Amino acid sequence: MTAVALTIAGSDPSGGAGLQADLKTFHQHGVYGMSVVTLLTVQNTQRVSRVVVQSPQLVREQLEAVLSDIRPAAAKTGALGDRAVVEALAEQAAQFDFPLVLDPVMISKHGARLIEDSAARVLIERLLPQAFLITPNLPEASVLAGFPVVCEADMLRAAEAIGALGVANVLIKGGHLAGQAIDLLWAQGRVERLVGSRQTTPHTHGTGCVFSAAITARLARGESLGDAVRGAKQFIAAAIRTHPGLGGGQGPVNLFAPTEDQSGPRTESLRGPRDR
Repeated sequence: MTAVALTIAGSDPSGGAGLQADLKTFHQHGVYGMSVVTLLTVQNTQRVSRVVVQSPQLVREQLEAVLSDIRPAAAKTGALGDRAVVEALAEQAAQFDFPLVLDPVMISKHGARLIEDSAARVLIERLLPQAFLITPNLPEASVLAGFPVVCEADMLRAAEAIGALGVANVLIKGGHLAGQAIDLLWAQGRVERLVGSRQTTPHTHGTGCVFSAAITARLARGESLGDAVRGAKQFIAAAIRTHPGLGGGQGPVNLFAPTEDQSGPRTESLRGPRDR
């Protein structure tokens, strides 16, 4: 049976981030992808010049259309735009019978705001508790946890604080750390440290979207959370390492990268019960 995944996200016409990157990532993992458009951007690898948020009614109608016909095995969010869209999605997500990966996209690589401050509060209070997994980077984790997250010790504290808001699983991405690329997976009290090598390149457009989309695709295929995160981490590492060098700014990663790597990222279980 064909695995199906859904992305609820904004559009990037340059194709390196947003729902375009999500759909490419789903396809590369052998998963049929569907999309609900939350906002339109005018952007390329060098700049974002305009963001237009869709009406909550249009977002709701798109979601109802796909869910009434083709049921996904997993879904993810990307940029949501404003409070009304977040509220509309939260209402629908309460009825989801599949895992939702919440990628709390707040600011683009070029510094453009992709969610209003009031929408971020609704996301925390109403949408976050509906999620199976949330995948913030360090700046996003700082907003969610309510304190600066700048080192590994902060990442652990933040994961616990975000988990206390009502989500069972938290993946804090350490791409903004100095040194090794360390991500921290807090899964219902169990903590796993995923270590990767640092890659120095400007071509990282869409990395957060691609990472969360790869996790979503793997969950749709039936993988456990731990396997999905570890597999997605090796995929994004390979995608960054083999980037195609497109564009005159922060170019996209290689979405043709292999999805399986027997070596995988090095992981360390820090404490807590084993994965189920």
